[in-house]
Amino acid sequence: MKVLICEEPGRLTLGERPTPDIEPGEVLVRIRRVGVCGTDFHICEGKHPYLEYPRVMGHELSGEVVRTSPGSTAGFRPGQQVAVLPYVACGRCVACRRGKPNCCMAIQVLGVHRDGGMCEFLAVPERNVVDAEGISIDQAAMLEFLAIGAHAVRRARLQQGTRALVVGTGPVGIGAMLFARIEGVSVTALDTRPDRLRFCREELGIESTLMPGEDMIAQMRDLTQGEFYDTVFDATGHAGAMMKGFEYVAHGGTYVLISVVKDHINFSDPEFHKREMSLLGSRNATADDFQHVLANVRNGNIPTHLLNTHKAPLSDAVKSIADWMKAETGVIKALVEV
Repeated sequence: MKVLICEEPGRLTLGERPTPDIEPGEVLVRIRRVGVCGTDFHICEGKHPYLEYPRVMGHELSGEVVRTSPGSTAGFRPGQQVAVLPYVACGRCVACRRGKPNCCMAIQVLGVHRDGGMCEFLAVPERNVVDAEGISIDQAAMLEFLAIGAHAVRRARLQQGTRALVVGTGPVGIGAMLFARIEGVSVTALDTRPDRLRFCREELGIESTLMPGEDMIAQMRDLTQGEFYDTVFDATGHAGAMMKGFEYVAHGGTYVLISVVKDHINFSDPEFHKREMSLLGSRNATADDFQHVLANVRNGNIPTHLLNTHKAPLSDAVKSIADWMKAETGVIKALVEV
């Protein structure tokens, strides 16, 4: 089968590998679409904290069931359209026992800790296969990044009528905006890129947008009657932005760090304590988050047709991914067609 490999930072190759066999409890999936995200770009750049090379990238996956293992009772059938929950958990550790396999102590994320789905066929544990019929194959490949945003919103326990600031307008940040809005929250987007802010404002209908600058804090005061934001989400993947975000949280508010960086972050303890701020990490997503996203895609709440801006076949992915990493390409969500 054809497979795209990141051999080392800055070097992608298209090669051949044997089609995988399946073990008991696994499903063989014919991969049809692979979403490309910031994690993949960080892998290409050598910036991902949890990765060893060479690595087959790809964790935003949709496809069709080829076959299941003998004796399977999961109910999947050949040809069934599915998405892949790419977080393979141990099922035994303290996090798994608490119903949080998304932060399993021994987690193996496809495309990060183990080879992913930028290939033609992938063997996946049954519990990581999601029935995705009733939506398009493209939409099914977009469930994962939307689920990360939805999980962060669920972590925040938003209250209707409050204010949220999302810092970083990549796909995950956009996912957080869309699901915060579904919860009845007024959303402001903050980014350094005017094109992304224009997209959020004009295409997605986000109420307010901000760019960093000398008057940014004054603008925040004006937008919030001097109270700042009940909930702030960071989706930048930038340590400096993550540290700055503490300043934007209202007294009694919550700061949710969706980003993960290969760095340390620090903050002013007096500023943190005087707010009695809640600081939350948000990692990956759960099967419940996938189902929540799936329901909202099915009922038309998520404008996936606006989010998927670029496509390329697997045969062109080496060049295309290099292009998509450039800001001037204007990518929101790119899909590789397999």
